[in-house]
Amino acid sequence: MATKPSLTLKRQLKASPQKVYEAWTQPEQMIRWWGVTPHQNKPIAETDLRVGGRFRVQFWGQNGEHHSVSGLYRELVPDRKLVFTWTWQSTPERESLVTIDIAPANDGSLLTLTHEQFIDEKVRDDHRVGWTYALDNLERLLA
Repeated sequence: MATKPSLTLKRQLKASPQKVYEAWTQPEQMIRWWGVTPHQNKPIAETDLRVGGRFRVQFWGQNGEHHSVSGLYRELVPDRKLVFTWTWQSTPERESLVTIDIAPANDGSLLTLTHEQFIDEKVRDDHRVGWTYALDNLERLLA
């Protein structure tokens, strides 16, 4: 069986693991960095923060295109780790898996994002662009 493409991104953040975890799990924090673009509608975020609970985020990309993604929380370790499925509303048959690891490091946190089980390399590369943009926003928020 062929291995499906995946990506891993790391980011040093100037915030405690608690603050980073809150940015990923509290809707009022998520909308401050997720898909934020100038002159666009504000993102919408909803979470049911428990194993088996769902999340949903709607945002508008740099080109003004509307995006809606949702998933199921598989693992939650406060201030340390989140694991959740990832499904775009436009392609519900393509479920992938995201793991967010948060470790204390150098007066802040080291965030490691691993996104697995992409259908192909193009989809992985598109997600790399999107995640990089989102993590840039997160880094600015937490600076």
